[in-house]
Amino acid sequence: MSDVTQLLQAASTGDPRAAAELLPLVYDELRRLAAHRLAGERNGHTLQPTALVHEAWLKISGDQQRDWNGRQHFFATAAETMRRILVDRARRRLAAKRGAGEVCLDADELDIPAPAPDDQLLAVSEALEKFAMLDARKAELVKLRYFVGMSFEEAAEAMGIAVPTAKQWWAYARAWLRVEMLGTVPGGSP
Repeated sequence: MSDVTQLLQAASTGDPRAAAELLPLVYDELRRLAAHRLAGERNGHTLQPTALVHEAWLKISGDQQRDWNGRQHFFATAAETMRRILVDRARRRLAAKRGAGEVCLDADELDIPAPAPDDQLLAVSEALEKFAMLDARKAELVKLRYFVGMSFEEAAEAMGIAVPTAKQWWAYARAWLRVEMLGTVPGGSP
């Protein structure tokens, strides 16, 4: 059992030292994933990888006791938390831009990890929420790849699946999301 898994289990039982010892072990990986996700953001963006990691850490290590089911569960939660932070920021920015015009989305741009404009990020997030109701595991893969920027190998390891399975799930998820987004995005055809 890895040190990370042991510390996650200790944190689940309420050991306050465990979280303090866990952060240095996962920080570099979380920061690398955040940096990868934010690498191509628009000029002048204010969120830095370190800030994204810190904000995510504060949310996932808050006062609540968490029952971590190992490394996979932890990184899946971190991915979801980063996704929510980015989506919330995008919503706040777009709220100021209401009426700025329609933007057509090209679902082929989902060959991630490429940064997305705020409206595309929101469209993907909304479609992904619908997809998660149909297939939570495949939706989790999309979160790890799209919002965190994990490679197929990293995402497959985090989810405990084979790389070919991850690639099959990714192809299916992309197709489903494309159909969903083309039906709901301005300029898209049903």
